[in-house]
Amino acid sequence: MSDERRNRKVIALAPMPPEKSAYALARYSRSPDSIEESLKWVYAHSSEKFWEQFYFAYGHGSIADLGHVTICFENISELAAIRLEDEPLWDGQAKSSRYQNFAASGCYVPSEIANSEVEGEYRGILGSLYNIYRVLKDPVRLHLMKRYPRPDSMKSADYDRTIDARTYDVVRYLLPLAAMTNVGQVVSIRTLEKQMTRLLSAQLPELLGIGEDLKDACAKAPSSVWADLQEEPSKPLEPMAPTLARYAAPNEYQRSVYRDVLRHVKGVLKQSRFDDPQSWKGYDQSVDLLEPHAPLDELATTLVYRVSQAPYRLLLEWVKGWPESDKQAVVDAAIKSRGPYDDLAKEFRSGYAFIFDVLMDIGGWRDMHRHRRCQQIQQNFTTIHGYEVPPILAEAGVEKEYRQAMDAVQQDIERLRANNQEAALYAIPFGFRVRCLFKMDFAEVEYITKLRSGVKGHWSYRTVAWEMKQQMLKRHPYLGNIIQATSPDVEDSLTR
Repeated sequence: MSDERRNRKVIALAPMPPEKSAYALARYSRSPDSIEESLKWVYAHSSEKFWEQFYFAYGHGSIADLGHVTICFENISELAAIRLEDEPLWDGQAKSSRYQNFAASGCYVPSEIANSEVEGEYRGILGSLYNIYRVLKDPVRLHLMKRYPRPDSMKSADYDRTIDARTYDVVRYLLPLAAMTNVGQVVSIRTLEKQMTRLLSAQLPELLGIGEDLKDACAKAPSSVWADLQEEPSKPLEPMAPTLARYAAPNEYQRSVYRDVLRHVKGVLKQSRFDDPQSWKGYDQSVDLLEPHAPLDELATTLVYRVSQAPYRLLLEWVKGWPESDKQAVVDAAIKSRGPYDDLAKEFRSGYAFIFDVLMDIGGWRDMHRHRRCQQIQQNFTTIHGYEVPPILAEAGVEKEYRQAMDAVQQDIERLRANNQEAALYAIPFGFRVRCLFKMDFAEVEYITKLRSGVKGHWSYRTVAWEMKQQMLKRHPYLGNIIQATSPDVEDSLTR
């Protein structure tokens, strides 16, 4: 063995409490000691004082990237799961609507409407959705089995799971945002602190409650199930991130930024009638790739887009005609409550070469939402954009029942909105459309388009990914030709 090989070390460390792990690695980077010596030092000293001094007092945020936690959230709404996943530096998984029957999962009921007439109205809407969910399931499954019989080479269990997945791909359009789900995540404690702050600054009571529960979970000993299964000595486990949990608090800037922007532009938006669907004619394509435009135009338009329901292109044409002072005033409104240590709102992450304005169903967007190497600016959920109709419903002979249910639910939600906007939001089914900006570089365009157009995917995002390629071919022919995408006309429904 060479001297070089003999002297070199690669050391894997046993799991440690995240705050202790980050403390050890931070000290390791600032001293001549070996990692073993640094661990011994940290074991004998208070990590709490270290965090208070360097993270909170001095603002050395990067040290919190060195400790990671595994956190699971159970029995939360799909709406809450979406908001949990909004962190850019986030790794996790939510319970899939493709592989599980959500009819037995139950639904979230806002505490504000508990034991009221509104709760009865709300439960009536959700009940009708789950009834049609169950009604459509068997006809769709039987149709898929006839259309795609099991090949001799495929095991029965694999075939059944695949057919079930394709069935749920269709009937999940009836799932409301109130459907209960689970989310598991592995994040740095820096991301965890941002997540806690964001949740504690949210408007929805469910998110506020989850933020408080997350603080509690970080301040106490974690689950010992794995240690118990391994029959490890039953010594008490240390809390995961007690110092971060103690300091986590609501953030006024995050609470107020969108309210401030909306208050600033509400009058001119109403006067322009750009939030009236009648004004969107000619701008209502499902995927729109925008031409490059001036940074201030992009920033002002993005801020207005975030608090409206109008297409980006329509708003951009409007904003371009404003005096520079009016554009700057929108930006000023978005930063007027910002404190000295607050990150800018994500709408400020501008300057990407490729901006796609995408209008698609919430269910398909849930999958697109997982992409982290792009900036996503989502408009609020609503029924104003109408709903998607999975093509297979007509083939299975149940399209009429689906449309009748969705039309009735849309009317019911609008009536419910007059009594309680929060309840109306949770009642919106996955089949309704949502508008979202995707800003990215070319590598991410190529990745999303190739991945999401594949035959294993859901027809909704396959269609969006294919249209992204078509838009690239029109605007940037050479780059568009580089992208390897699969037309949604190419099917292989038994591929998983």
